[in-house]
Amino acid sequence: MVVFPELSLTGYLLRDQVPELALRLDDRRLSPLLRAAKEVDVLFGCVEEGDGHRYHNAAVFLSGGRVAHVHRKVYLPTYGMFDEGRDFAAGDRLRAFDAPFGRAGALICEDAWHPSAAWLLALEGAEVLFVQSAGPSRGARKGRGVTSVGVWNDLVRVTAQFQTAFVVYVNRVGYEDGLNFGGGSIAVDPFGRTVASLDALEPGLAVAELDAEVLRRARTAYPLLRDENLDLAWRELDRIRRARFGLPQDALPGPSPLRRRSLRR
Repeated sequence: MVVFPELSLTGYLLRDQVPELALRLDDRRLSPLLRAAKEVDVLFGCVEEGDGHRYHNAAVFLSGGRVAHVHRKVYLPTYGMFDEGRDFAAGDRLRAFDAPFGRAGALICEDAWHPSAAWLLALEGAEVLFVQSAGPSRGARKGRGVTSVGVWNDLVRVTAQFQTAFVVYVNRVGYEDGLNFGGGSIAVDPFGRTVASLDALEPGLAVAELDAEVLRRARTAYPLLRDENLDLAWRELDRIRRARFGLPQDALPGPSPLRRRSLRR
């Protein structure tokens, strides 16, 4: 499988070019990638045009010569140097998907900074989490390299350990309209150990072999996903949601979807 960074078909600073560069998933311009994906799975980033001419920052997974999964970036940053909410519509779902190597999930940059995103994918069975990014380089310390790359490495390791999953983070490198992207792509195993990595600020290709036995050992030693109390999470999230939006607190939440499914059985 080959994994590319966020918005790898277009570049990041698109602004008014978004509608011009957007693709529908049946666009003929995707034909070369679909042909290539008959032999090797591909995860790439693009601007997807959805229903109602809504434009999404999307991660598209190709397998067996077809579009097998699409993730639309849920969390669009609008702080600091970022203004994605102006150009894109936010995605509204997080779904794990089946791949030839097992269950997987895709996130795009800012999504990974919201712990619930990776958690939900892991709960749905994802064993590998792919994180595409167009992360700018920010800060540098003598002897410690690019600060933003180190911060991403920490996030990737923590996510891998908390979700007992492989995390493959692929970041863009180079310049676009004066903005520098930091690179520093890395693949980490469920114990937080580096499987493969690339240097900051330099283009490159790394091959990561993800060993299913390592995942088995991690989830045996740390059965965090097995022991998650989904009914508790459902109740507390409902309570917090009611408080945040000023909804009545006296009504008890209905049974969680998990409970309803169990009752129907």
